[in-house]
Amino acid sequence: MTSDTLLITPLVLIAVFVGTISGFGASTILVPVMALFFPLPVALLFVGIIHWFNDIWKMAFFKRGLKWQILISFGVAGVVASYIGASVSFHAPEKVLLRILGIFLLLYVLFVIKNPEWKIREKNTTSLLGGFLYGFIAGIFGAGGAIRSAFLAAYNLPKEVYIFASGAIGILIDTTRVGAYIFGGTRLEPSLVSGMLIFIPASFIGAFIAKKTVDRIPQKYFRLVIAIFLTLIATKFLIAP
Repeated sequence: MTSDTLLITPLVLIAVFVGTISGFGASTILVPVMALFFPLPVALLFVGIIHWFNDIWKMAFFKRGLKWQILISFGVAGVVASYIGASVSFHAPEKVLLRILGIFLLLYVLFVIKNPEWKIREKNTTSLLGGFLYGFIAGIFGAGGAIRSAFLAAYNLPKEVYIFASGAIGILIDTTRVGAYIFGGTRLEPSLVSGMLIFIPASFIGAFIAKKTVDRIPQKYFRLVIAIFLTLIATKFLIAP
């Protein structure tokens, strides 16, 4: 076992644990650390692969949460709107966009805390609108996980539905981006390729521990858990250099 494997394995486990519970966050933990030791394209490909398996584990462990209306609305509307949002993003500085996103997320968290019973009604129209807003904002800011979680949390979904939806929607995005990295010529270092024999089981263990943890969180507190993670990521966006 190489030194890289010894360092990365616990990071994968922790990142997948956080990513499964929150619906986002694995990339936030892994990308900055991996980029310290590997070129950014390699780091992004590696994290994309781990994220893809994290999506699989979410769907497997929370398969009772399958809800087609949410998946279709967020999937179709989100893909279309993300293209529009990405086009808009070319005309604004990245740091400014991230700080605006941080403010938006903090305001959302404060609103949810002040109005704990508030939720968006689950109808076809609101689902399509939510998917479009998620895709558009994610396209602008490039932080899809946090935005997706904010909108899914606004439905106050059962925790199984929330986590399954985040995995199912995420796998569409991760499959696309991993394919783009590979077709673009990016390849993993040999140590990372061989390390997958340990990293993938570590991701499974992280998701399994998250499943057991989620089972112990009462539904009425689950939305608060998501709010805490959103606050952490919003703070990161606001104080990042």
